[in-house]
Amino acid sequence: MTASRSARGERPAAPDPLPIAVVDNHVHLDIARDGEVSTEVGAAIAAASAVGVTRLVQIGCDLSGARFTVEQVDLHPQLLGGVALHPNEIPGLAASGQLDEQLAEIEQLAGHPRVRVIGETGLDYFRTGPDGIPAQQEALRWHIDLAKRTGKALQIHDRDAHDDVLRILAEEGAPEHTVLHCYSGDVAMARVAVERGLMLSFSGTVTFKNAKTLRDALAVTPTANLLVETDAPYLTPTPHRGATNASYLIPLTVRAMAGVLTLDVPTLCAALAANSERVYGSWAQPIPPTREG
Repeated sequence: MTASRSARGERPAAPDPLPIAVVDNHVHLDIARDGEVSTEVGAAIAAASAVGVTRLVQIGCDLSGARFTVEQVDLHPQLLGGVALHPNEIPGLAASGQLDEQLAEIEQLAGHPRVRVIGETGLDYFRTGPDGIPAQQEALRWHIDLAKRTGKALQIHDRDAHDDVLRILAEEGAPEHTVLHCYSGDVAMARVAVERGLMLSFSGTVTFKNAKTLRDALAVTPTANLLVETDAPYLTPTPHRGATNASYLIPLTVRAMAGVLTLDVPTLCAALAANSERVYGSWAQPIPPTREG
């Protein structure tokens, strides 16, 4: 750990608030890093709101996470949700014969009116050997179809699989609102994505010293195609790389993005907020009554 990084387990200080509220469009409030305790959802929302991150998209990427997501969007008006089976889950579920049953429950959970995202789905060749790739690709096609049938946005996880992600999206036809979550491609991929109308969501990785390729990709992306996220509790932005990430640290990423784009921060914030509402709809839709209500 260098002097510029916060130690794991330490809570970084809150950055200066943003001048216009933005959305963390990908966060995992159900996940804690090894040896840590998850922050209580209400406290995480309050900390984010205090710095101008007033709305979040909670992503459940396994069955327990998807169930958690549906529970929490019923409790917190600041949250919308996404549900899917993460590509790293797919090969094991297919091998054990559980995949179809779990996909069926994901489809049921996706019907909730405050679940606005099918995702994160996609391809991850970093941890999956060749034998797991066909199952991942088939599951990606299933999730794409679900997003189109339900009219929800699609969030794509793409690790070491850029060409296949773009190919399958083209073959299946990308949903109207498709987000490349935690964008990790280069300039050429960014230009293809923009040409196809995809959204590029940048995380704290864009602030990393060794991430020039990402910053170059950001620089050629129109503001109309941009979103911002944490992927918390992972990918904490500089200068706190190594600490546990949370939505309240989004201002660090937004200000870094504004610098790359040579935009003033309020202009970028306004674009990010408008893009989020265009992709996910309004957070203002009333929460359904509880069973007790």
